[in-house]
Amino acid sequence: MMNHLSDKYKEKLVLRGDLYYADLSPVIGSEQGGLRPVLIVQNNTGNRHSPTVIVAAITSRTTKAKLPTHVPVTREESGLKCDSTILLEQVRTIDRCRLKEYIGQLSPGQMELADTALLTSFGLKKETAVRDRTPVTVRTAVPSRMYSMQSS
Repeated sequence: MMNHLSDKYKEKLVLRGDLYYADLSPVIGSEQGGLRPVLIVQNNTGNRHSPTVIVAAITSRTTKAKLPTHVPVTREESGLKCDSTILLEQVRTIDRCRLKEYIGQLSPGQMELADTALLTSFGLKKETAVRDRTPVTVRTAVPSRMYSMQSS
């Protein structure tokens, strides 16, 4: 008997920045689907303890409209079969059983580009401050409307 939820997921160690093939079907409308590469964008604490994982879809269409939420990756730097584009506006939570074959991992530089695209996708700002000559990154949310739930 397992005492911790995290024990169950040690068999498939998933790390932020990893690339996997995942089965994203079924889909609706313009969602990316089928068996395709994805980037793990969930933090490693969540990756250790959760039965789900947050991913961004990847397409092999490098001629797709260039959006600020797109990050190009080459075959050589990613381990993918061809040059591709990470679609960081196509982020979704999936069950771990949808993850199939491990492909590789993004470089720290590529992951930084993905992080910037994620901030754009979620409408967050990245502000950098310097303290004692050490760069410190502070992330703040953009002010938005507050919604209240009304009971029926």
